[in-house]
Amino acid sequence: MGKVRTAFVCQECGVSSPKWMGHCADCGAWNSFVEERHAPEGEIRARSLSASGAPRPYLEVSPDAADRQTTGIEEFDRVLGGGLVPGSVVLLGGDPGIGKSTLLLQVASRLAASNASQGRPVLYISGEESEQQIKLRGERLGVDAPHLLLFSETNLDHIVAELGKQHPRAVILDSVQTVYSPKFSSAPGSVGQVREAAAELLYFAKSTGTPVFLIGHVTKEGSLAGPKALEHMVDTVLYFEGEQHHAHRLVRATKNRYGAAGELGVFEMTGTGLEPVANPSGLFLSERADKAPGSVVVCSVEGTRPLLVEIQALVSRSNLGYPRRVALGIDTNRVALLLAVLEKRIGLALSVEDVFVKVAGGLVVDEPVADLGVVAAVASSFKGQAVQARCVLLGEVGLAGEVRAAQRAAIRVREAARLGFNRIILPAGNLPLPDENGSVELVGVRNVGEALEAAL
Repeated sequence: MGKVRTAFVCQECGVSSPKWMGHCADCGAWNSFVEERHAPEGEIRARSLSASGAPRPYLEVSPDAADRQTTGIEEFDRVLGGGLVPGSVVLLGGDPGIGKSTLLLQVASRLAASNASQGRPVLYISGEESEQQIKLRGERLGVDAPHLLLFSETNLDHIVAELGKQHPRAVILDSVQTVYSPKFSSAPGSVGQVREAAAELLYFAKSTGTPVFLIGHVTKEGSLAGPKALEHMVDTVLYFEGEQHHAHRLVRATKNRYGAAGELGVFEMTGTGLEPVANPSGLFLSERADKAPGSVVVCSVEGTRPLLVEIQALVSRSNLGYPRRVALGIDTNRVALLLAVLEKRIGLALSVEDVFVKVAGGLVVDEPVADLGVVAAVASSFKGQAVQARCVLLGEVGLAGEVRAAQRAAIRVREAARLGFNRIILPAGNLPLPDENGSVELVGVRNVGEALEAAL
């Protein structure tokens, strides 16, 4: 038996120290070091993920074993990159009550129903709810899957033993922060416990080809709780986004080894669970007011999907010595930069005005191509003049007032035309484009002045 070692580990970033420290030099957190017991050297198990235990030539490795399987939910398959890869580990995070457990219980039900003929169950492990509580939620969602097994357990050794007995088709763990290993004396959710639980499930997934879903808690800042190494270990990291006052929920892939990072899935929360939204652009524009000053439509590309969203701006005379600049759904610093361009290059007197900018529907847009939409929305509200009807604006705005080319302009134009928009103002550098719809007017602009003249 090896000697038991202890160390003090920062619960925010995972850095280790031989003694307690009040301030973490790596992440800057205060009072975040907790004493943890490390496994003795004799307990460390060296395991190989390779089936042969030896290197194999690249050309001899067949990708056939990595064929994707559908989860039965089209929007979720899109976020995963086209389906579920055998042996992949997916980490899903989000705010409390946003729908993480609901979505994965629906996924478990679909997987259990689709694979019933293969005789392998889907195992749903919960460290937060009893089997009876999960069943109550399942009845509300209409879950009826004979091959779905429920298991309430937090001991990692018991979970690993049960995985070896059941040989499941897929595994869902809700949540990884509730699981503990008896090898560590620290509490569940600590850095050592989370890392050990993730490592055990990672080994199980890779060695058996079983896909594993992990639900993760988030901190008050919105990032995944636990060590950053957790996100490096898994294959896919998904974030649940949305507001409690909106019915729709967004699932965004921030990391995906088997698909496009940044891919977005749109769901609607209903009484029977999360339902995929077939036309997200129509959803975000469904309540847009006609001929309203300060309202502009832009096209953002999330992963491989183009989305039409509405940007709203309100310019109002300020009664304060320092006018307010408020932005929701878009970076505040970027809005301040664009306001400076409008004042310097166009001559709009915004230094005495309160400016409020919002992306309607609770969506977050961080693409530079939305710059031209923000500029047009602010100018429209300032002048009290609505942007031309059925018009979409695209383009990045530079500090000199120039409008720079937008990436993937063709699919943005195609999405706008599909929803009935017949006038698109875009950078001249993107022209010419293949005109797949003769009814769409493409207006190329070189600077902000030309864009505002064409839009207002």
